[in-house]
Amino acid sequence: MANRNGGFIGTDGLDAPDPPTGVTVSGGTDGVASISFTAPTDTGTSAITGFVATSSTGVGATGTSSPISVSSLTLDTAVTFRVLAQNVYGYSAPSDASSSITPSASRGVWAGGANGPSNVMQYIAIATTGNTTDFGDLTVARGDTATGASSTRMVVAGGNNNSNQSNVTDYITIATTGNATDFGDTLTEKRLFNGGLSNSTRFVMAGGEDGDGAAQNVIQYFTIATTGNASDFGNLLATSYGANGAASTTRGVWMGGLNGTNVIQYVTIGTTGNATDFGDLVSTRSGGGSVSSGTRAVTGGTIVNSQDLMDYITIATTGNGTDFGNLSVGRGRCGALGSTTRGVWGGGQIDSSGANQDVMDYITIASTGNASDFGDLASALDRVVGMSNGHGGL
Repeated sequence: MANRNGGFIGTDGLDAPDPPTGVTVSGGTDGVASISFTAPTDTGTSAITGFVATSSTGVGATGTSSPISVSSLTLDTAVTFRVLAQNVYGYSAPSDASSSITPSASRGVWAGGANGPSNVMQYIAIATTGNTTDFGDLTVARGDTATGASSTRMVVAGGNNNSNQSNVTDYITIATTGNATDFGDTLTEKRLFNGGLSNSTRFVMAGGEDGDGAAQNVIQYFTIATTGNASDFGNLLATSYGANGAASTTRGVWMGGLNGTNVIQYVTIGTTGNATDFGDLVSTRSGGGSVSSGTRAVTGGTIVNSQDLMDYITIATTGNGTDFGNLSVGRGRCGALGSTTRGVWGGGQIDSSGANQDVMDYITIASTGNASDFGDLASALDRVVGMSNGHGGL
């Protein structure tokens, strides 16, 4: 029952809060959604003690502020959300419903590769194991690209077609299949071995080789939801190529690079500026792959002696890397992609023999230990890259 101020009567006859407003929902990958809202200005006759986010399918969660994360949502079933405010006297009426989302499983997409070179894109369901399925083709065949992704769109930038560096940038809608569409161009230099990372809005790539084979220190970025050319972001600590990128929602880190360095450096993704020193890896790395849970980043593989080592860091802090375990095959020029719980490495080359690999192996990011077999790529590829719609930067 409403009182004259629009609040609702609590169970003991005193005022509960007004309902929250402006409820929006994002995510949904792997059954986890983030519910954002504005707290009511009329809190009743007592301060608000918490909020309850409820879904149209009956799953909910509580929190003390916006946003609230709701998990265990049913995949492939549309759902909306409402939020209630609570004080010591009771609950508000439910808010207006959010827009609808349909939760889905994390999908990872592998793109390109240096064999031929390749224009093939192929995908996996990250939560399961098995071989890849064909997705479509890039606009230009190439390897050594950089990638970033939101929960819906993946962007593939730069690369090498075995004779020339490329500034071409493509995009795809991850949940569908089909060929890539032109997005724009990287900055003036054509780039390969770029370290890519992203959050939900911005794809940032760093370093790489230009068309003359010279290492670069330029950091550049794209706004994922739009199309267009890259913009200048800042500079790395030094010229570099082959650094492995990973991100939280706010911070991006690059690990290793330049044919073997142990340097870790970071930026705040939402602002522009130069990179800052983070710490050092256990050993030198270049040309492997990295994954992120949002709190932890794991990097593995290198073209330097085809090592199988993996290190991890806590993204929100600074400091040196810690040993995680070993890949199933020591290799470099491999790609990596993941969800917030699982990381998958794919392809690569064994430096001593020059043999390209079709192997995929995976880890549980929150733990430590050696990688396990996941399945196979469609063919043996080095310089393949990957990204997903459920990575830790979202």
